[in-house]
Amino acid sequence: MIAAGRRHSVACRTDGTVLAAGSDLAGECDVSGWSDVIAVAAGNVHTARNTGRSHTVGLRTDGTVVATGWNGSGQTDVSDWRDITALAAGWRSTLGLRADGTVMAAGRTGEGQGAVSSWRDVVAVACGDWHAVAVRSDGTALATGSNQRGQCLVGSWRHLVGISAGYLHTVGLRDDGTVVATGEAASGAYEVEHLRGIRDLAAGSHHTLALREDGTVCAVGDNTYWQCDVEGWRGVTAVAAGSTHSLGILADGTVVATGNSSDLRCDVDTWQLGERQDLHTLRSTSPERAAQ
Repeated sequence: MIAAGRRHSVACRTDGTVLAAGSDLAGECDVSGWSDVIAVAAGNVHTARNTGRSHTVGLRTDGTVVATGWNGSGQTDVSDWRDITALAAGWRSTLGLRADGTVMAAGRTGEGQGAVSSWRDVVAVACGDWHAVAVRSDGTALATGSNQRGQCLVGSWRHLVGISAGYLHTVGLRDDGTVVATGEAASGAYEVEHLRGIRDLAAGSHHTLALREDGTVCAVGDNTYWQCDVEGWRGVTAVAAGSTHSLGILADGTVVATGNSSDLRCDVDTWQLGERQDLHTLRSTSPERAAQ
């Protein structure tokens, strides 16, 4: 229900409307007219001089998709998608998980990140800068795209229930609450294998957030902008990691943020998404739940 991009943040309320904050350079925050949205994804990319623009996609209750923002590679050409249950967005790329376990892709294909037509039995998807990853129903992982730093070396992973992808790293959540990781080691963003009791993960460009079962959050990796200063967060139900900022939803439906506040991307303190019971009700009526 929440996502963090290169320079913007986005979240959907329990009433299906969507909020956005931050840079609107390419119209990525133009979501005020959206309705019946149950999930959002924000195009993320590492911070660089040529990566300012982004895009936002939203999943509606009927399994269709809306999109806004930068479309330089066709990453927002998703209006004809149907039966979608989950979304992921990277730099110039968008993935859509169908109810039948297949995956659709739009946008840049130069590094192979869109080569997902053969994927089957998928239950979760994620996008990095130039790679795409997925979890299959048997708990194994799939990956395609750039493997420059070993970010696609997930073939040996087992017992997965979740996955997330950053700039040059990938992290996976096992069903026992432990975490596996691969990719670039320099930033420390994949130093998560010591963690226990984790229920959700979010990979930013050079950092990773891990949501514990008790509602607290820990972070590893680059902390140049204090994007890893999350140890004081309590009662968190979901997290999102952007290029240089981090977001969390609290049980009362409010949102917390830390990290780079340029472009007002962390200006979320007035957001009210809905209380936890409302979130549970919304999830239980989503097309993904209906397909299970």
